Amino acid sequence: MANIGRQTSGVSLPSELTNEIWGKTQEASAIMRLARKIDLPGSGVTVHQITGEAAADWVGETNEKPVSTATIGNKAMTPYKLAVIETFSNEFRRDAGALYDELARRLPNALGKKFDETVFHATSGPGSNFGLLEAAPVLTVDGTNTYADLVAVDTAIATAGGELNGWVFAPKGKATLLNASDTTNRPLFLGNLQTEGSVGSVFGSPVLFSRHAYKADAAGDDGEVIGFAGDWSSAIYGTVNGIEVAMSDQATVNIAGTQTNLWQRNMFALRVEVEIGFQVHDINQFVKITSGVNSVS
Repeated sequence: MANIGRQTSGVSLPSELTNEIWGKTQEASAIMRLARKIDLPGSGVTVHQITGEAAADWVGETNEKPVSTATIGNKAMTPYKLAVIETFSNEFRRDAGALYDELARRLPNALGKKFDETVFHATSGPGSNFGLLEAAPVLTVDGTNTYADLVAVDTAIATAGGELNGWVFAPKGKATLLNASDTTNRPLFLGNLQTEGSVGSVFGSPVLFSRHAYKADAAGDDGEVIGFAGDWSSAIYGTVNGIEVAMSDQATVNIAGTQTNLWQRNMFALRVEVEIGFQVHDINQFVKITSGVNSVS
């Protein structure tokens, strides 16, 4: 649930708009759509996960029954603040419909984009106890034998003890899937794929399409990053209080290095922030998918 922060000089934000912003943020983030969500205390939390099951066995009559103990692992997850401030003129505010549409379109994407780009591609997160997928094992899907390459991704995750239950492809990855064909030149996945952001399927597992999954390669890398796949049941994200929204027309904000007095300029600002954390239990149960093409000249 979103929370309204302090508001000044009659500037108000409808509660349905704050809910809309949080909903759109989740839609804009492939990570939030695939990973499991938990409530996260401000001090962080230690997440427990069963890593080995108790084992039963057959026994003869009057024989001792076997004793077996499940094994449990855990990882700490710490929340960090993700925020953006958007400024508007009072003249823009007069057009309530335009304000609503603009907020709903722009602000969720900013939060979702930064969260996904950090989890997918950052070599260091906002702090300790924040999981990253950048270090996941790398496999190439270069379009020359796409079906076999995707099977190799599935196999790698299964070998690590996971079950592939979600794919995320950037637009270049989607193009690779659309170009895949069988021995009679018939498309393999065309009927299973839809537009960006929607859900299709490959090998029965959902596929999301997101620009956030793409990263251009550096010289010497395995190629552009065009997607990720993994066992998302072992990935979790959490928020402390959900999204928080505050409006002000009295503050002074730093806009590109210039201190701007909102009241003096007939402007107001909307601040959107969330304390959020992410953690993955076993990075080996994920695969970073590259194109094998070096795009750096």
